[in-house]
Amino acid sequence: MDRVKRRFDKLTIYKLVWLVSLTIFFFTSYNFANWFTATRSDIGNIVFGWERSIPLWPWTIVPYWSIDLMYGLAILLAYSYRTLKILCFRLLSAQIICIICFLLFPLKFSFERPALDGLYGGLFDILMGFDKPFNQAPSLHVTLLVILWKFYASYFRSGWRYILHIWCLLIGISVLTTWQHHFFDIPTGVWVGCFCIWLWPDHALSPIKNCQRPKQYLWSSIYFLLFLLSLCIAIYFYSWALWLLWFSGAFLLVSVNYLLFGVAGFQKQVNGHFNLATTILYLPYFIIMWINSRLWTFKNRSVDLICDNVYLGRIPANNTLQSNHFISIVDLCAELPITQFKGYYHLIPVLDMTPLTIKQCQDVAEIIEQYHQQGKLLVCCALGYSRSATAIIAWLLLTKRVPSLDTAIAMVKARRSTIVISAKQRLILSDWLLQIDKGS
Repeated sequence: MDRVKRRFDKLTIYKLVWLVSLTIFFFTSYNFANWFTATRSDIGNIVFGWERSIPLWPWTIVPYWSIDLMYGLAILLAYSYRTLKILCFRLLSAQIICIICFLLFPLKFSFERPALDGLYGGLFDILMGFDKPFNQAPSLHVTLLVILWKFYASYFRSGWRYILHIWCLLIGISVLTTWQHHFFDIPTGVWVGCFCIWLWPDHALSPIKNCQRPKQYLWSSIYFLLFLLSLCIAIYFYSWALWLLWFSGAFLLVSVNYLLFGVAGFQKQVNGHFNLATTILYLPYFIIMWINSRLWTFKNRSVDLICDNVYLGRIPANNTLQSNHFISIVDLCAELPITQFKGYYHLIPVLDMTPLTIKQCQDVAEIIEQYHQQGKLLVCCALGYSRSATAIIAWLLLTKRVPSLDTAIAMVKARRSTIVISAKQRLILSDWLLQIDKGS
């Protein structure tokens, strides 16, 4: 009992240290950014004409202010060192990223708020005592809201969760109806909030701590060029073209994944899905890759039987799963989610356009051998042309169903003529086959 009490006391002290430190850092950095921006003469704004019809609702200053209570309470409610650490790292990252943006790309709120009296007017006066019409995009208020919303959603159940969602929506709306932010600040704030959640995931190492360094320079460069292209178009055409900044962010993350983070940067979960924050960050890329997978395969069957209940195909849609009644799926696609599947599912994520390693060949071959004995098995990737084809070839070699690598490739190609096995992948398979022969 004393040991539990001592641990509780240490955790409480840890919480208080974090709370005080983050509070000091928040006010120091925020006020500095306000002061520095106020000294500049090159401050612009990003505002759409329709925003002038947004009403000023003084009462929404109450939900607007409530995020301060949610901020402090969240830190005190954290039930473990890991939960506290993840939450505080997200909050700290949000502050750092937003302050950097405020200093590099300062913006100013352009509407003149009329004088208000009463309780609501007093709350506005307190707010304006330290807040200035700068520090706009991304909205730090919205960024913190995304992080805190995710945190509290894990605590509330049933009806309380609906109350949480409604209140958080009110907070999000309040940044507009208190005339604190323009619309542009909201989606950028959501993106940064999701980025902080992605940077410090709940059930995995941070990508920066799980750096795999795939060093795929070609594809990293291609996606970096796409990032620059979409960024330049968004800036040049302005207005609604600013939504292309969402594409820019997604392409930049993919570029970094090919250079540094590998599959860990996509954070595909063991059930084949992506969490909401990751989905928001990568959504433009996911849509493009899904369309690409259908364009490249629309003339082909979605799946092809190779042998012994093992099928090769693209990432399946619902109708494919329902019509084929698969018992198991082995998924090698890192960049696309799989639809809801109630059978046996195993994920071995591999970056698109990259070969499987020797270890991945061994692992996936063993998994296929284990799963196919239970019934119809689908081995899939985005197109069903390369990664999944390599996996089945590895299985054919491991189980001695074919006498050689060339025979295995020819067998799979005879069933699905569009497969592509690169020279580098052939070499890896050959090296792995030599290891198998030496081991036996």
